[in-house]
Amino acid sequence: MELRHLRYFIAAAEEENVSRAALKLHVSQPGISRQIKDLEDEIGFQLFERSAKSLKLTEAGKVFLAEAKSILQRTDDAVKNARAVAAGANGELHVGYAPSLTVKILPQALRAFQTQFPKVRVSLHDLSTEEMLSKLREGKLHLALTVQPLKKSLRDLVFKTLAQYAACVAVAPKHPLAKLKSVTLAQLAGEPLIGYNRDDYPDYHEYIARVFGHNAPRVAEEHDGITSIITSVESGRGYALVPEPTICMAGPRMKILPLKPDGEKICVGAIWKKGEASPLVEKFVAAAGDA
Repeated sequence: MELRHLRYFIAAAEEENVSRAALKLHVSQPGISRQIKDLEDEIGFQLFERSAKSLKLTEAGKVFLAEAKSILQRTDDAVKNARAVAAGANGELHVGYAPSLTVKILPQALRAFQTQFPKVRVSLHDLSTEEMLSKLREGKLHLALTVQPLKKSLRDLVFKTLAQYAACVAVAPKHPLAKLKSVTLAQLAGEPLIGYNRDDYPDYHEYIARVFGHNAPRVAEEHDGITSIITSVESGRGYALVPEPTICMAGPRMKILPLKPDGEKICVGAIWKKGEASPLVEKFVAAAGDA
């Protein structure tokens, strides 16, 4: 079945006459009759009740007409949207992101992408890892920039690594550890950990478990975002394990110290739905990779 079969069928159904449909489409009458007959043979049922002068849709034909119109409309829309994007004319891209992980990547990626596609609107969504994965599957996000999830969380999604960062320790400026040049896991023993909540950031807790092994830290507080974590750490209620780029966000509110010896890197990348990487998604991922 080809799109022309649907176009010929729709014209004949609307005109209720093969001759008028042929004139409308600027094709020969035998040609349109043959295409409609081929379509009926392929789908296995009659679309029209035929008389000498007119065509009348069967009940099955009426249902098929509505679906055929919908298919052609979606096809036309797809071509228009893709053509506009290819020309850099317009479009919209919804991008989920994790602030502390993408603070070095996202601004440069946005700048490069918007230079290339100035009329494309990029909508940013600050979300948890689980929210991003869910919205990607629902089609509410085109792309997500975040930590690499566990393999079982990806399934129908694609992950591309963009950067790897060392883990650092964030403490209040007046915390006793703030005077050090680096911190070891042994020095963190007994100190309360300020982290992300387990439901929205399961990968964070998996990472913490791998870093500390059997010496699991005491999780004093769980938060839903980096802003509240920074506030809690600044107030002296504990320390946080954060990626190195968090230095760009902390300013004088926190002291960021390297964790020694260097442990497992925090892998940050782009995620999109398998088989649904539009030209805009590909261009944005390329810009993020360059950043």
